[in-house]
Amino acid sequence: MATSPIPDPPTAAPRRRVAARELWRGVSGRAARLLAGLHQSWRRSLQLRVVTITLVASSLLVGGFAYLIADKITGILVENVETDVRLRLGGGADYAAKQFGLYNQPQEGQLQETIDGTVNYLAGGDPQQTTGVIVALTADNHTGAIQPRSSPAVNVRPLISRELRETVAGGKVASQIRTGRLGEKRTKYLVYGSPVPTRFGQVELYYLVPLTRQDATAADVRGTVAATGAALVLLLALLAGLVTRLVVTPVRVAARTAQRLSAGLLDQRMVVNGEDDLALLAASFNQMATNLQRQILRLEEMSRLQRRFTSDVSHELRTPLTTVRMAADLIFAERDEFDPAVARSAELLQAELDRFEELLTDLLEISRFDAGFAMLDSEPTDLVPVVHRVADRLAGLAERVGVAIELDVPGTPVIAEVDPRRVERVLRNLVGNAVEHGEAKPVLITLGVDDTAVAITVRDHGVGLKPGEEKLVFNRFWRADPSRARQTGGTGLGLSISLEDARLHGGWLEAWGAPGQGAQFRLTLPSRAGDRLTTSPLRLVPADATLPFGGPRAGGLLAIGPGTGGALTIGPGTDGALAVGPRRPGNGGHAEVGS
Repeated sequence: MATSPIPDPPTAAPRRRVAARELWRGVSGRAARLLAGLHQSWRRSLQLRVVTITLVASSLLVGGFAYLIADKITGILVENVETDVRLRLGGGADYAAKQFGLYNQPQEGQLQETIDGTVNYLAGGDPQQTTGVIVALTADNHTGAIQPRSSPAVNVRPLISRELRETVAGGKVASQIRTGRLGEKRTKYLVYGSPVPTRFGQVELYYLVPLTRQDATAADVRGTVAATGAALVLLLALLAGLVTRLVVTPVRVAARTAQRLSAGLLDQRMVVNGEDDLALLAASFNQMATNLQRQILRLEEMSRLQRRFTSDVSHELRTPLTTVRMAADLIFAERDEFDPAVARSAELLQAELDRFEELLTDLLEISRFDAGFAMLDSEPTDLVPVVHRVADRLAGLAERVGVAIELDVPGTPVIAEVDPRRVERVLRNLVGNAVEHGEAKPVLITLGVDDTAVAITVRDHGVGLKPGEEKLVFNRFWRADPSRARQTGGTGLGLSISLEDARLHGGWLEAWGAPGQGAQFRLTLPSRAGDRLTTSPLRLVPADATLPFGGPRAGGLLAIGPGTGGALTIGPGTDGALAVGPRRPGNGGHAEVGS
């Protein structure tokens, strides 16, 4: 009883498709990694490129020459065989014509015996009969009267094409190369045919010469040429690799030496061997390294002397400044008893002494940073009171210039492991500059926090910054407008010290500004000392900034969609980065992609 096959379960086909997809994914992944590795090796290795190009070019060149040589030799062998066959064919045709000239009719009794004897004679007269030469004689125009004969007795009709028979029957000598099986294996034959005129009509004489020996010789030639070409190509590749190595090795040594020099190992030098161009390169490189080392050491010494001079001058000025301060305080306390001109001079002296003392303090702090002696005293600190304290201390200055200080801080404590003294100094510098350049417009201080960082932004609505000045503001003694009258009497070192304080915390201090739109500074610090920052809780570009083509940004982005809560945002993101994607909480409430 026949049984029907058990069908596959319904899930078998999907499983096979999934397995096939996984297999294809694995194979394509390995191929992609292999191609990527080869591409990387190709880009990085000059020697590999030179050897590969030499190998490909020499292979094409040698292959072309080998083909031409093998083809030429094969042609010469065939041409020699054709010449020999034509000579034998001509003699055989003349001999056959003489033998058949005695007969007037194809039915004569002795004609067939003469044909047999002629074919055997022509075949036996060939000194290379052992090579398999076949002689055949046919008379297709005498159907049935003359039987075709060949020596040796084989059926040669498959090797004589219809076109060749028609050409020879037309009275012309013709030839062709045919492949056929007359014995145990297929053999290539050169077939030559010639007409033999007689009194009773025309018969055709054919010589079939096997090309076995010629094919073997041509194959040996092709093999020899191919082997010689392959050996030559490999030799050229080897020579190219050796020559390239002679050139590339000093370059690689120079690259490694340059890397060590850039890492600070100024005593690294290349080995000079010989007097050739590569030795000249090594000597020139060593001379360059020596000059660089001498210049760097000179600059380091000058920098050390400069730092020491700044520190020594600052310390030495402390003593006379203290004396002058005591005298100035005494004069300032009695200024009401002086006439107005002297009293005003006492006030100016007091103000300039305050500025001078602040400058000395900043110089000492800068010298500590330059010498690498600045130390961070981190402790868990609530930044909300720090922000309030800075705002309270600068409230008097803000009131004098007509600037309102506004705060946007969380109602809960914001704890971070920072040095409170340095953070407060940074905020004093930022808020003081904002008040100074606020143009009697409000200054907003914002405090933000996330899982890894805290950030404070100080926003003013003054004259702003020109393109490129957001980096220059942190240079020492740099001012956007040197002619501007200052209210605070700053030293020009505040932002430089603030930047060093931020770096000492492992944080960021960044600036944004636009002409007529004011400026915003952002201080970002890690919540835990030693952590690495990746994002900031607050945006550097303020939300009310205007795009170059006009129109306010909602949250710093051009929003297209139903509004907040998943709206598609396309436009400049944080720090001017291109933002494409749905807005989400954190990192300014948007998705940033690109730059």
